[in-house]
Amino acid sequence: MLLLGAAVFLNYVDRGAVGIAAPLMKSDLRLTATQFGLIVSAFFWVYAPVQLFVGWLVDRFSVYRLMAGGVLLWALSTLAMGFVSGFGSLLILRILLGVGETIAFPGGSKIITRHVPADRRGIANAAMALGIALGPAAGTLAGGLILASQGWRVIFIVFGIVTLIWLLPWHGVTRKFESGSDRDQHNVPIASLIGRWPLWSMSIAHIASNYVFYFILAWLPLYLTQSRGLSIPQMTLLATLGYAAQAVAALSFGTISDWWTRAGRSEATVRRLMMTLGQAVAAGAVLGLAYADGIWEIGLLLCVAGIATGALSLNTYAVAQMFSGPRAAGTWVGIQNAIGNLSGIFGPILTGALVDSAGYETAFVVTAAVAAAGALWWIIGVPKIEEVRL
Repeated sequence: MLLLGAAVFLNYVDRGAVGIAAPLMKSDLRLTATQFGLIVSAFFWVYAPVQLFVGWLVDRFSVYRLMAGGVLLWALSTLAMGFVSGFGSLLILRILLGVGETIAFPGGSKIITRHVPADRRGIANAAMALGIALGPAAGTLAGGLILASQGWRVIFIVFGIVTLIWLLPWHGVTRKFESGSDRDQHNVPIASLIGRWPLWSMSIAHIASNYVFYFILAWLPLYLTQSRGLSIPQMTLLATLGYAAQAVAALSFGTISDWWTRAGRSEATVRRLMMTLGQAVAAGAVLGLAYADGIWEIGLLLCVAGIATGALSLNTYAVAQMFSGPRAAGTWVGIQNAIGNLSGIFGPILTGALVDSAGYETAFVVTAAVAAAGALWWIIGVPKIEEVRL
């Protein structure tokens, strides 16, 4: 689970590198805001649909080898971005990065449902949620320092090399699982899942939570430096503060939810409550950022947004695992992630167009509205949380 959390950590370090490099890369490569939005979106053009195939694969073949192959592809794609010469080459590498990173969450969920009991599900998913938070935090901090001293190209080269190193301990730890016995029998076909409302309801909820997180991940560095006039070091520290709050919240919420479950209370109740409040608080924090005055107020609101995102990142996959069970975890999360990441395709393009035409304030208001709709959806749209009988 530590290595799985580390993989998710590196996943978000590498996918977020383009946002960290943006303040210098955007001008160096002469990208418009709309082109930059396309670069961010390109990752999701394949990341979303390929999830369907990858989820099917991890329910039928060695999830451990598939994890290694995906990490290798995304590490090499990240490394190569340090040598791009323009919009076209950067676009292609972002697409390849998206293909490699598809393995993280279907594979991670498969491993959790296979090896982790229900009363430890919270802390297991907290390992992944910590990666989601600490990846952007460490990536923003390290990338910002590199950006200020060495330029934007070195960011991608360093991040790619570090990710490649992860493959060594992963191979050593998972060799004992590499046999035919690691495959689950009687796998569930995709056709038997497609008609299930819990899957569709979770996919819609996933769209709402991803929209907020990807907005902050991709656009925050540009917003703080261009619209708020902060220096790169100031931007780096503020963004890192928000991600650090997200990490602490994810670990805390994971521990609390496990304690709640071991005490004999309903795991479904606590996870639904965390998701509803998380979406509502995220909406308020994002809306506040559009009108915040001063660096301290911005820092406080980023921490609040981080706490909300910590709850969302933890429970989105934990609830999916509760619905799917171990037999269908890979396929379920693959489908849910494919649909949920549509916000990664359309969100950055919409945000880029809004920023070019109406300014950052409108983009923040739209993002807050999506988050608020997500809170309502958890109340009226997501059915009773229990394993679907397949």
